[in-house]
Amino acid sequence: MAVERTFVGLESLNLGRAGAGGHPCQGVYHAPAGRRPRVAVIATHYNIDFSEHYLAEYLAERGYGFLGWNTRFRGDEAHFVLDHALIDIGVGVRWLRETAGAEVVILLGNSGGGSLMSAYQSQAVSPVIEPVAGARLAVGVDALPAADGYISSAAHLGRPDVLTAWMDGSVIDENDPLSTDSSLDLFNPDNGPAYSAEFVGRYRDAQVARNHRITRWVKGELERLAAGGYRDRPFAIARTWADPRMVDPTLEPTKRQPNSCYAGVPEKANRSVFGIASACTLRTWLSLWSLDHSYARSHFHLPQITVPALVLNADGDTGVFPSDAQQILDQLGATDKEFHEFATDHYFLENNARAEAADLIDAWIGKRF
Repeated sequence: MAVERTFVGLESLNLGRAGAGGHPCQGVYHAPAGRRPRVAVIATHYNIDFSEHYLAEYLAERGYGFLGWNTRFRGDEAHFVLDHALIDIGVGVRWLRETAGAEVVILLGNSGGGSLMSAYQSQAVSPVIEPVAGARLAVGVDALPAADGYISSAAHLGRPDVLTAWMDGSVIDENDPLSTDSSLDLFNPDNGPAYSAEFVGRYRDAQVARNHRITRWVKGELERLAAGGYRDRPFAIARTWADPRMVDPTLEPTKRQPNSCYAGVPEKANRSVFGIASACTLRTWLSLWSLDHSYARSHFHLPQITVPALVLNADGDTGVFPSDAQQILDQLGATDKEFHEFATDHYFLENNARAEAADLIDAWIGKRF
């Protein structure tokens, strides 16, 4: 089936077109040529460009509309604020209903987009989001159009959760990338792999403590800046490719490639500048990365999702693990929910998994909508 691709650029509720011409909300709508699908899927991420998402063509070929949608924060996670992202997603959902003619809209939460789309649906049906550091909530975030179904695919439990699971627990000084507690160093051969249960326990505690330590500094820094008339500032986070499961395949065993992460070999990636949260502002830390303050965590939202839900997991994933998928499934408030696992990598590149996932989604939608 031939597929038509339509670029969509729209203003948000509180942000218009930029002087250079770009719209804050942008994406590509994929649909079978010459048809107006009754059912459409929308996929969005915190910062990755999903306009040409890998499932778009597959689902359009099976008769569905697919809007690969980006908020104002595409490529700009350093300045992310959740409530503003949610109203941008709402712009895409409204466009699907009012312009594309979709009667049924399905949220696809892929990878980091899993917790983001769960936050969207939850906020649409039972608003809980609070403003960051005394700011006002974005206009319209309490009146989002709800979707009719939810798909979680290779998704983690939230930005604070995945950052904490991946961040290097041996860091002593956030201002010195070389500062290391050797007794907690994942890459010190004296510690493993294989890692003992005692080491993993201490390491996990240190990761949580590091997240809380950064949050305390952020809140103090906001107060210090406010006294001088400033509202925010940028800062950097180093060493965030250090989940023990990335190095030691005996921890939560799967078919994943050992000693591997999305950025390559963990020890090398951990010393690079390409880690998640490598750059952010104080307010973005509170909105997106803080265990204490962020609402970008699916446990706030999954219980509010009562529409039909589908959870997909990849058994070769090096950054999302079966325990993540199981917690998502368990926390979903839907009575109609299914789980399926694929023998593939995070991006569903291996073993024809993209076509298989599209077939499964096609059948799942067909039974319900």
